[in-house]
Amino acid sequence: MKNNPSLKGLLVALVAFIVAFGIYFLFLAKKNYYLVDNPTSNTYYYKINNGSEGIISAGQSVKVDLDKGKNSIKVFDQNKKLLYDSAFQVDKIRGLINIAHQDYYINRQFYGYNLKKDSLLLVLDKTVIDGKEYFGDPKHFNKLYTEDFYYNVNEDYDKLIKNIDKVESRTKIFRKQDYLNYYKEYYKF
Repeated sequence: MKNNPSLKGLLVALVAFIVAFGIYFLFLAKKNYYLVDNPTSNTYYYKINNGSEGIISAGQSVKVDLDKGKNSIKVFDQNKKLLYDSAFQVDKIRGLINIAHQDYYINRQFYGYNLKKDSLLLVLDKTVIDGKEYFGDPKHFNKLYTEDFYYNVNEDYDKLIKNIDKVESRTKIFRKQDYLNYYKEYYKF
């Protein structure tokens, strides 16, 4: 076989392409999963879609498998007494089951070059939490299931701005106290 520079260039480009995708899928790609979350000090037992029994301790989050479409959950207290038997609809690729029906807040954070976050916050509505107003219009949530967020309770916002030529936003779901801590630290009013 002759020394063919075109073939060598193609092979180098192909190897670089494979390495780039490998790095992306191993380190940079966002994983999609469903969580059962328990921010309380209680322990709960649960069965999803009449499967095996799961246990979730105080302050714990557990990854679970859910099917697209209708799902069911039975929740028991620490004495294995049935608390409720409910159904919910799964349409997206990530979600959170609020097993204890506690307060969560879905916050929208803005990214972009030359972003004036204080001005953006003042334009958005305010939300009252424990008698105090919070800017940025975080959405209150306390139902059984939601999938209206991008980052789950056990994930952080991106530290790196990926597209700096326009303003973008991402949503994250917080437990109530975690949101209050985040708000105090991030906005520093």
